[in-house]
Amino acid sequence: MSVLLVAAALVLIGIIIIQIARASELLSVVKGEQEGEVTEDTNRSVSIFLFGFMIVGLIASVWTAYAYSDMFLPEASSVHGVELDGLFNMTLFFTGIVFIITQILLFAFVFFYRGTKERKATFFAHNNKLEVIWTAVPAVVMTVLVIFGLKAWMKTTGPAPEDALEMEAIAEQFQWTIRHSGKDGKLGKRSFDLITPENPLGIDWEDENSHDDFLTTEPFLPVDKPVLFRLGSKDVLHSFYLPHFRVKMDCVPGIPTQFWFLPRHTTDDMREKTNDPDFTFVLACAELCGSAHWNMRRDLIVVSEEEYLEWFNKQEPMYNTIKASLNLETDSDISMENSGNEAETPASVL
Repeated sequence: MSVLLVAAALVLIGIIIIQIARASELLSVVKGEQEGEVTEDTNRSVSIFLFGFMIVGLIASVWTAYAYSDMFLPEASSVHGVELDGLFNMTLFFTGIVFIITQILLFAFVFFYRGTKERKATFFAHNNKLEVIWTAVPAVVMTVLVIFGLKAWMKTTGPAPEDALEMEAIAEQFQWTIRHSGKDGKLGKRSFDLITPENPLGIDWEDENSHDDFLTTEPFLPVDKPVLFRLGSKDVLHSFYLPHFRVKMDCVPGIPTQFWFLPRHTTDDMREKTNDPDFTFVLACAELCGSAHWNMRRDLIVVSEEEYLEWFNKQEPMYNTIKASLNLETDSDISMENSGNEAETPASVL
């Protein structure tokens, strides 16, 4: 209700200002000035209004940033995300300074150089010194920002550490299929021409690396271990977005993409840091991919290495399931079921 009252008050103030300006014009007509001629009184009124608008606008910009700060993302939960946040803050610092200076100059010029009968505008075609300054300064700042940005980009899209856990995310309208590498820590090959109703990902079962791969509904990751995501799409353009880890990469049909990152907080850690018992990391599609685009949201879970191993050893390889469905004998050497022995540590987390 208070928002509606404030909005109504602002509308009323605007109407009052318009009526005052109109009355000023009518008064000018009474004084013998031509109707429609812009008078000094009108220029002064408009310039004062715009200068006040600048002050209110700048205050509102700062206030909204403070008032809605609780809706900002929490601290980055990946190592490289800290670097990206620093880059974002540096960019905001420079652009914020430019924004404030340009707004003050814009409205100050309107106020101090408003039209009068005694003043005539000076026209000049160009000023080489001024043009060099306003071209060189932004160019230098942009070059610095681009260099830092490329450095961060090359780090996450470059070669992953040798001990990185390999995972695959295949997008389609409107779901994610998450494939997890098994004990060998390597994903098996796949090809689009191998896709069938029984093999929707087109996995090459002749590749032994695929024999211990398994599917999971939610990405399940160990903390402090590098994770390499290989991405793909089966239909349209999608985008694999992990906002809390500051990573986003498009999933392009026919073109494999990838990135890697290092989680530094578990889900439980973030629940304590945010004081939110329901906090969870989010996997979202950041590309408008169709009418049910919203349905591609998934939770992502990060746990300690001990919890990860406990979960990992309960997973069943897809290869076993397929062989069982065909009434064939399952290879005992690729079974990942916990048979009562000590849980085996997968190569991906050694």
